[in-house]
Amino acid sequence: MGRWDPDAAGRLREAAMRLYVERGYEQTTVADIAGEAGLTARTFFRHFADKREVLFAGSELLLARMVEALDAAPAADGPMRAVAAALAAAAQVLGHDPEFSRRRQSVIDTAAELRERELIKMVTIAEALTEGLRRRGVPARDASLAAEAGIVVFRVAWVQWLADAANPDLGKLMAATLDRLTTVTATH
Repeated sequence: MGRWDPDAAGRLREAAMRLYVERGYEQTTVADIAGEAGLTARTFFRHFADKREVLFAGSELLLARMVEALDAAPAADGPMRAVAAALAAAAQVLGHDPEFSRRRQSVIDTAAELRERELIKMVTIAEALTEGLRRRGVPARDASLAAEAGIVVFRVAWVQWLADAANPDLGKLMAATLDRLTTVTATH
């Protein structure tokens, strides 16, 4: 395939994932990824800022969908129901390809800089959800607590979803995890 063939970003993403799993993240270069995809390093940099961003492409879409869902929740919904709507949106964005997500997470787990980038993504989402809840009139402390609780639910459900190939519905798992949080906090 030539460098102008369609879906260069997808080819680069898949090549990077293959190489990260086979060789390791640290041992893989941008030139390796581009070569594996049949493209040039210059083409790589048209799509991604660096080799780390191959794993985080789409974070902006995830954030936008979560905030849109939170904003679209009925005005009468309390903070956690609005956060539940954001979690459902996250599941719609992320829940389509569990095998890719498992491979991606296995790569992230191997490198401190990737784990740090993942944590930064979660903080960014929590901040955006907090702001969204504040726009809904939720007091700052409650907005922060609800948003952070939502991130905990997101992360716990995500790990369970990745670990259990028999449970393909991330949305149901997020909802069940939120229900479980409600149960756990009610029985403290």
